[in-house]
Amino acid sequence: MQNTYQDKITEIQDSSSFFGKKLEGGKKLKVVSNYKPAGDQPNAIKELVQKAKKGGNNQVLLGVTGSGKTFTMAKVIEQCNRPALILAPNKTLAAQLYGEMKSFFPENAVEYFVSYYDYYTPEAYVPRTNTYIEKEASINEQIDRMRHSATRSLLERDDVIIVASVSCIYGLGSVEAYSKMTITLEKNKNYNREEIIKMFVNLQYKRNDQNFYRGTFRVRGESLEIFPSHLEDRAWRLILFGDKLEKIEEFDPLTGDKTN
Repeated sequence: MQNTYQDKITEIQDSSSFFGKKLEGGKKLKVVSNYKPAGDQPNAIKELVQKAKKGGNNQVLLGVTGSGKTFTMAKVIEQCNRPALILAPNKTLAAQLYGEMKSFFPENAVEYFVSYYDYYTPEAYVPRTNTYIEKEASINEQIDRMRHSATRSLLERDDVIIVASVSCIYGLGSVEAYSKMTITLEKNKNYNREEIIKMFVNLQYKRNDQNFYRGTFRVRGESLEIFPSHLEDRAWRLILFGDKLEKIEEFDPLTGDKTN
């Protein structure tokens, strides 16, 4: 972390009251590293953890560049074992912190949440030439996927670290409404295929039987295939026999090969 600004880690409040039981809940945050706290780090970690557990909302960790502040904060997050939000002042530093936290927590959900615009030009009017300039924007699909992944992790996991820019202060809509936009499907239960398709459409997935990409689904014989908006190289296949859901498979969307 840089010494030119004050890094702030804000606890993400427990959301179980909104989302119910989390599908991947209960996993602890764990640092995986060959490094061990040294120098002033053990005392800094101890004090930060103690004050955090006592409800201390405002703490500052100071140090020169290269003194291991990111590692220190990783150990604090591990010992507090709470979901964390790490705010960075810009996308460049957010990407750097995301990479570092991802390496420290390989077994946990470290997510990246920044603005998905590559560029954005607001609408404008030039009176001198009586010219109206329309709004223009370009969305980065990879960052859009990572934003969906971050939101999904908050819904389904406890071991979450979100690295974000100020983009995260803008709401995604009602938490309650977002949590209700889910589909629960279980093997060996009966479902009407057309009803499943209707549910996909209600979640704003588009049917495309020819071009299969993120955010679409397709129908192939007795199976339905969906490419989740938060995944990059995996999709899901629902195999029905009549109205009975016989199998739920994860597969590679490029090769069609089953992955689990």
